[in-house]
Amino acid sequence: MAWFSDSGYWLGRLVFQRMLAALYLVAFLAAVRQFRALIGSRGLLPVPAFVARVPFRAAPSVFHWHYSDRFFALWSWCGVALSAAVVAGAADAVPLWAAMLMWAALWGLYLSIVNVGQTWYGFGWESLLLEAGSLAVFLGNDDTAPPVLIMWLLRWVLFRVEFGAGLIKMRGDRCWRDLTCLYYHHETQPMPGPLSWFFHHLPQPLHRVETAANHVAQLAVPVLLFTPQPIAGWAAAAMVVTQLWLVLSGNFAWLNWVTIALAMSAAAPLWGRPSAPLAAPPVWFEVLVLLATAGVLVLSYRPARNLLTRQQMMNTSYESLHLVNSYGAFGTITRVRREIVVEGTADAVTGPQTIWRAYEFHGKPGDVRRLPRQFAPYHLRLDWLMWFAALSPAYARAWFVPFVARLLENDRDTLRLLRTNPFPDLPPARIRARVFRYRFTTWRELRETGAWWHRTEEREFLAPVGRSALHGRR
Repeated sequence: MAWFSDSGYWLGRLVFQRMLAALYLVAFLAAVRQFRALIGSRGLLPVPAFVARVPFRAAPSVFHWHYSDRFFALWSWCGVALSAAVVAGAADAVPLWAAMLMWAALWGLYLSIVNVGQTWYGFGWESLLLEAGSLAVFLGNDDTAPPVLIMWLLRWVLFRVEFGAGLIKMRGDRCWRDLTCLYYHHETQPMPGPLSWFFHHLPQPLHRVETAANHVAQLAVPVLLFTPQPIAGWAAAAMVVTQLWLVLSGNFAWLNWVTIALAMSAAAPLWGRPSAPLAAPPVWFEVLVLLATAGVLVLSYRPARNLLTRQQMMNTSYESLHLVNSYGAFGTITRVRREIVVEGTADAVTGPQTIWRAYEFHGKPGDVRRLPRQFAPYHLRLDWLMWFAALSPAYARAWFVPFVARLLENDRDTLRLLRTNPFPDLPPARIRARVFRYRFTTWRELRETGAWWHRTEEREFLAPVGRSALHGRR
């Protein structure tokens, strides 16, 4: 079938696959470093308890058959090794069938983790990484020209990511329609980056331009992905630029980077063609691609319908394999930033004279003099959930009390999720948590105090509690 493949996409495929493998590497490293405290045998939401109550069909994972912390670590390290090998070009150095197995293994390894990750893995970028990875299985390698159908399916993913995000904004918060959302967003987003303070202090007319440009990038430009080249390529290039703007302004794990990888695949024809045409793929590969394409089209019905409904859902998977999903973010913008500050004391009995020492997190704001750091594409799962907990205690009902219990034990794995432990020698006697309202300082306040944030206490989140009291609440 002469139409089946196109050598003009060879560089787009190469860039997409290498970027995607690098993001798999980051995801597996995050799993290795964080799983024991979050979902390990003694984690805040243990995998063994989850698989005991959730059937395999609802959340397919190898950990339904066997779980131990050592086995999970080995599983994750296998993902690290395999993704690093693909980044280095291993999938292009083996036969086509072997390359497909490598990509399928990456997808399967990570699927098993996501499906037992519970609320810690409940973000849209998990499904996006899996959906993009499932399509990478059928992209082939250097042995064959890229299959056109799969390259178009990558555009379909990119379209849903961008257009879904644009629609949910226009259907959501009024500030998106009156172009004022970015008056607040840079300050109140889940995890600001080192430039967020500066973005926040841009003139308000420029914030309105930012918002209008976002609407163009997410509602108009995606439609051009389905036009002939070079228009589609330039539309994809524009998406890369807008996503890099988001990378600079905040920390959104690998969401922006997977989107950039998808856009790079669509922009490929702008970069020229290889010096010699690539070989046509074998018949068995063509059959598999046709079957995969048909499957994606069938599974696309519900995500496509979701785009058209006024009750649009964001970041939704319609089947447990995360093959075709709905995306979208920030339909509602928070006007006020609230942060939970967790503190401990060595005093068994607390009073007005008690000295409380704060636990500092890697990414979420705490110390007002600390400039936010850049962590994306690495994902700090606990820091993100702390932002949600500050919005409503309901987000933390299942895991916050166990988190405090681990701090009262000076649990090594839990403390690794934090930047500082104010009790390195002996665990604290009591822990408390308070909610503060945070705002970025002004230019004048920054010069006078050296503080990037100003905060005022609002309410108590958790009254002072010790180990004995928590045993009855767990």
